[in-house]
Amino acid sequence: MRAISRKTAPFLTLAILVLPISGTVSAQQAMPEDRNMVTTVTSAVPADLSGYEDGPKIEGIIAARGANTMRVAGEDGAVVTVYLSNATKVRRKGGFLGLERTTLDSGALLNGLPVTVETVQWDGGLVASNVRFNNGDYETASMIRNGTSQQFAEQGAAIDENTALAEALRGRMADIDKYNIKGVTNVYFDTGKWNLGPADEAALCNAAREANATENALLLVVGYTDSVGSQDYNQVLSEKRAGRVVNYLQQACKWEPWRMLTPTGMAEADPAASNDTPEGKAQNRRVSVNVLVSKSVDGV
Repeated sequence: MRAISRKTAPFLTLAILVLPISGTVSAQQAMPEDRNMVTTVTSAVPADLSGYEDGPKIEGIIAARGANTMRVAGEDGAVVTVYLSNATKVRRKGGFLGLERTTLDSGALLNGLPVTVETVQWDGGLVASNVRFNNGDYETASMIRNGTSQQFAEQGAAIDENTALAEALRGRMADIDKYNIKGVTNVYFDTGKWNLGPADEAALCNAAREANATENALLLVVGYTDSVGSQDYNQVLSEKRAGRVVNYLQQACKWEPWRMLTPTGMAEADPAASNDTPEGKAQNRRVSVNVLVSKSVDGV
């Protein structure tokens, strides 16, 4: 990430939209898949993968999950469906120097998670023999999942039920779609990346400190991309950028989660500049941290 900007605006109208997290991003050494094609498997995925010929090694982001499948997508726009077997080994890497490894079940393979997949070739397609991912990426993907409407439905109306202060503030804001913007901090990313640099981290904590001094302030974090890559890939990438910023604000800057609106990924939508030039694309690869106060409570 290379630049940081701040600006202010008088107000923002927010429309509450339920945006499905779709994703399809390419995978290395794999052929693109026709998104309109329905794959029919007439036999069960093998539970013993010994004896099968090795398939390609796939690196990408999980764009969609099924009961025994996952769609892995990479930066070039290709999408590959990989089957999951009882013999599929799922490992998470983390700890000191990344040497600690934890074996998990396939339920840990979340949408938006960057993975490395070793496969074998089966008559019905590719079957994952080993799936590996980093602990930090898993935490980000988990945070994004916890912010989706699907997860809200799974958890029911119990979200924030133990936080009386959050309930009181959100109750006052029910059905209000207009906010005053007290400030905006933008941080910018390199193509295909979602990592934060030291200057970005300092800017985010500074924004959190200023917002914390504003009564009734909430943060809305929105991720964007330029026009490089497919729409599905950019949707996942914009969500990962927003998720990384939210994680840092909460963990390092100590911004309280109940004062954070659900992060949103907007992919290529709402560009800040033209995508016809490298300079314009650089301005569009951003996350905007909006400091909001509802008009109904501003100044109260």
